[in-house]
Amino acid sequence: MLTLQFVLTGIIWGSSFLFMKVALEGVSPAQVVWSRLVLGALTLGLFVVLRRDRLPRSIRIWGHMTVLALSFCVVPFLLFSWAQQFVTSGLASIYNATTPIMTAVMAWAVFRVEKLKPAQIAGILIGVAGVMVIIAPWQGLDLSQSLVAQLAILGATACYGFSLAYMRRFVSDSGMSALMFSFLNIGIAALVILLLTPVIALTPVRLDVWIVLSLITLGCLGTGVAYIWNQNVLRAWGPTRASTVTYITPVVGVMLGIVLLGETLSWNEPVGALLVFLGILLAQNRLRRNRRRADAA
Repeated sequence: MLTLQFVLTGIIWGSSFLFMKVALEGVSPAQVVWSRLVLGALTLGLFVVLRRDRLPRSIRIWGHMTVLALSFCVVPFLLFSWAQQFVTSGLASIYNATTPIMTAVMAWAVFRVEKLKPAQIAGILIGVAGVMVIIAPWQGLDLSQSLVAQLAILGATACYGFSLAYMRRFVSDSGMSALMFSFLNIGIAALVILLLTPVIALTPVRLDVWIVLSLITLGCLGTGVAYIWNQNVLRAWGPTRASTVTYITPVVGVMLGIVLLGETLSWNEPVGALLVFLGILLAQNRLRRNRRRADAA
């Protein structure tokens, strides 16, 4: 069951870049975020009511969850939605795979919850090299919107890395169920975006069936059900194995972008992605662990 949830999460999150791209044809980036957070919160809230899960009483937990609502949802969602006006959905999904590397950096440099070994530091450097290959500076850096958008996506994955390390440091012992954790995370973020509605979301919209379906799927599945599945896998498998979902999402994102949106890939994008994946393996110390298992066998 956990394996199925893991695979479905990767597929849904990989598809989310396609849904954002389609939705942006009729609504603004902020409205995309507004829709996915509100729909996600309503979906998770329904599950909370059906399961009669109880809200935490600790003010400390509410404070930490508010920080996570901003750093794990509101800010990165806005950055991703804005950036996808200027980059392909496939490229956005490739950059999303840098999240484990960002997490390793944040856990080591910011929260001091992990000490990096030389191989892990090498993995981070290889991952950075992969990002540079994707950006392709030899083609010239003219600070166009495409380049700024790519940097914005890296800012979003840095937010994810910060949030995952923050979870490990402050809320790993909260005692909340996976459902309640997901509901508070998305629910508080939805409340924040609702308060910001007059400032960021009151602009004209143009809706058709595909835009509406994209927003519903992005909200109810991508920002609702998939978050519960991810928390279930994270708690059962641990952060290292659970984070390998980033190997699925770019494959799904790139394939859907090519097949459904007619997007194309430059040679440097998959090459850079391979370097990023190698960096992830080293940063998570997985290659060494696999070697030890082989030696033991």
